[in-house]
Amino acid sequence: MTTLTSLTSLTQALFAGPEASGLSNWELIGIGIVLLIVLSLGFVFMSVFGLWIQALTSNAPVGWFNIFMMRFRKVNAQVIVTARITAKKAGIDVSSDRLEAHYMAGGHVMRVISALIASSKAGIELSFDRACAIDLAGRDVLDAVQTSVNPKVIDVPNAASGVATIDGVAQNGIQLKVKARVTVRTNLDRLVGGAAENTIVARVGQGIVSAIGAAKSHMEVLENPKLISKIVLDSGLDASTAFSILSIDIADVIVGDNIGARLQTDQAEAQKKIAQAEAEQRRAMAVAREQEMIALVAENRAKVVASEAEIPLAIADAFRKGNLGIMDYYSLKNLQSDTEMRTAIAAPPGSNIKPQDKTPG
Repeated sequence: MTTLTSLTSLTQALFAGPEASGLSNWELIGIGIVLLIVLSLGFVFMSVFGLWIQALTSNAPVGWFNIFMMRFRKVNAQVIVTARITAKKAGIDVSSDRLEAHYMAGGHVMRVISALIASSKAGIELSFDRACAIDLAGRDVLDAVQTSVNPKVIDVPNAASGVATIDGVAQNGIQLKVKARVTVRTNLDRLVGGAAENTIVARVGQGIVSAIGAAKSHMEVLENPKLISKIVLDSGLDASTAFSILSIDIADVIVGDNIGARLQTDQAEAQKKIAQAEAEQRRAMAVAREQEMIALVAENRAKVVASEAEIPLAIADAFRKGNLGIMDYYSLKNLQSDTEMRTAIAAPPGSNIKPQDKTPG
């Protein structure tokens, strides 16, 4: 009561001013600072006292000094106290120090407590340390527990991927387009370090393609779609993942294109182009060879002409040396004329063959 009276007197003196109160300006400033400190401490005390009373009356006591020091450790005391009370009411005793440690590590305290309560009510074994590890690993621990209780369905392929179906080709070349639905349940023991949902989708898609490829005919798959489910389930696709596959249901099977026929057509077209290229190569070689032979004929004809040009010189030289007489020369000319006449008679009508092309002279 005395303290309250003193504070009232100081407040009145502060608002009265230096003249009415008889105090100097510095003394009034000091009084204002003291009042501000007292009011701040009173506000902090009331907030700490309120949380302390709330925890105490909920049979989940948290020391008032511990609540007060949380402000200096940048910890939200309201979250810690609420989480401890919630856990205690659900029959789970978690100390405020452990909750505070998880909060300071960057975890979601209330989601961890909610996950512990959900797992406890569902009879799933989950410790506080395990829940904290899952939460700090970046996984939603509450969603993981809920998925363990209520399995969820994953569409294969995932709609977000932009692919409508999983396409496979049977051994007879017919394409099949498949949509599947995979029912999974979270495996809490493998949640930390286990592969996520995308891995399940990828593995199931791979298993579907392999199962279709192993079928001798697309009719086998159409007659018994469960064949795909059985092959995929027997492959153990959920190994090293955060989920356990409960079932794989084939939602739809659509017959696609005849990939085998298309491949054969493409192969035949490619072989045709190869044969055309080889034929063109042979034709080019033949043309080149023909031109070579024409050049060779022209070369040999030039040699003949050069040799024929030496005949008159040889005749003249024979005259000079006396080896050839005038009668011998006329006999040679008569022989040439006779040869030219025979060549002209033997040539077909309209032929351009000239006698000088066949006989030298």
